[in-house]
Amino acid sequence: MNPRALLLIGPLSLLTVSAPSGHAWGCKGHQTVALIAEKRLTPETQEMVQKILADSPVDPKLKRWCGNATMDLMVDASTWPDDVRNERNNGPWHYIDIPLGKHQGSLNEYCGSEGCVTRAIEQQRAILKDKSADPLKRAEAIRYLIHFVGDMHQPLHAANNADNGGNCVPVAYFHHNPLPNPVHPDRDEYSPNLHQVWDTEIVERDMEISNPRRYADELDEKFRKKSADWEAADIQVERWAWESHERAEAEVYGAFPEKIGIEPDLKLKSCAENNRMGKRMFEKHLAIGEAYQNRAGEIVEISLAQAGARLAMILNDAAKTNP
Repeated sequence: MNPRALLLIGPLSLLTVSAPSGHAWGCKGHQTVALIAEKRLTPETQEMVQKILADSPVDPKLKRWCGNATMDLMVDASTWPDDVRNERNNGPWHYIDIPLGKHQGSLNEYCGSEGCVTRAIEQQRAILKDKSADPLKRAEAIRYLIHFVGDMHQPLHAANNADNGGNCVPVAYFHHNPLPNPVHPDRDEYSPNLHQVWDTEIVERDMEISNPRRYADELDEKFRKKSADWEAADIQVERWAWESHERAEAEVYGAFPEKIGIEPDLKLKSCAENNRMGKRMFEKHLAIGEAYQNRAGEIVEISLAQAGARLAMILNDAAKTNP
């Protein structure tokens, strides 16, 4: 199993049990990104996306973690890459491990031979823009783009501190204290952990009673003025990754009163590596309560809004090549 998709034992009672752990934003977050983008598509793009997706539908036998009841093809597409993640063996496409303490510059050195989210986005953009490409590949490119643009805007999918993107950082989340993995206690894995909480819990707590469609409407209205600036900046995938990385440093790790130091640039197979990283972080007794949640909720909102607006930019750009 890819270390960034650690199995979480004993999940939070409020965790969406059908969603795969360790995948950015969970079901509702990814669906929200798709819905925000959908509002911003040109008529030509809307027609292109709908036709490509409808002509190459998802395999009806595929197990869908988030369900497949929706008739909205973009919403349905938004979570498909997590459903095929193990089958396609492309876990690294969902994130990029930029070490804490790094700022700006080329991302090539952080994108390994198996790929990363920034490279995957550019590769899938190229496939979608090629009208002579296999129709199935173009449909999959749309599904990947919807998902990966969302993934990259989850701060812990653009940062690593020798902790598997926060998977090796146990945290108490309100009254849920971190518990060790009972199946593999020697791996120093705990739930809840920082990555898990940012993937799903902070988003869904911020949403409160909203469903993804209503939440998308709220965010689209809230950030309407700022979105004009995002669109004016054009498509800059690497810059977006650095922006997400900066949020991880300042708003994910830096928001704790306890200092979290910069670790060696390592990729762990287990949280017991790097001098027992998981246990060392557990002993810091990091806790997320109302103050952290409120600030994190603001970061989640702008990140989802940006992901939706930028996804629309990418799809609209592809449609210009394929009128």
